[in-house]
Amino acid sequence: MASSKKWATTISSIASFIYFLLILLQIPLFRVPCRAGICTTPLELTSSQLIATKLIPEAAVKTLLYPGAVANAFFNNNALPNYYNFLKSYRFASLNSAPVTFDDLQQIEVLAGSYLSVAGAFVCLVKPGRISLFGTLLIIWGLAREVIMGNSVDSNPGKAVYISPAMSFVLVFAFLCVRKDVRKIFRSCRGRPALKAKLG
Repeated sequence: MASSKKWATTISSIASFIYFLLILLQIPLFRVPCRAGICTTPLELTSSQLIATKLIPEAAVKTLLYPGAVANAFFNNNALPNYYNFLKSYRFASLNSAPVTFDDLQQIEVLAGSYLSVAGAFVCLVKPGRISLFGTLLIIWGLAREVIMGNSVDSNPGKAVYISPAMSFVLVFAFLCVRKDVRKIFRSCRGRPALKAKLG
């Protein structure tokens, strides 16, 4: 029992850290219309809303976005972005006091899921839980609903709603963040050999 608990804690902690990096470094997970034009990560979608509604200071949003901007520059062999003006590349300049649009309400699941995913990424570093999993599932549900209902049809393929294959990895890590679920997997795996021995 102690061994399974220890393994579950270790796996959950590692999964939480990987999930945190995937969110913070802004690995593209989807493509959806947003206030900034097109958003491809939960943090980008969340930040566009936070800047437009002024819920938190812009400096805090810049601090959240900067690691992803640095990672993006590194992977594309570009110069490191300047902290003071890198937000221009996110097209957030014209978002101040932007009103709520029909698209915002239409994609409420994706927006809510992005908020939960970002919050869960930070919370899971302290105490792994289900917030990340709920956020990821909400995003997938919202994007799938857009595709199924045909709301994602666009004359420009680059603007159509899209779910990246990387989302499946994020979903796995979000699931593994939940320590109780990992322990249930260990218990079920341990129970199978005993069941086979009884049946044999």
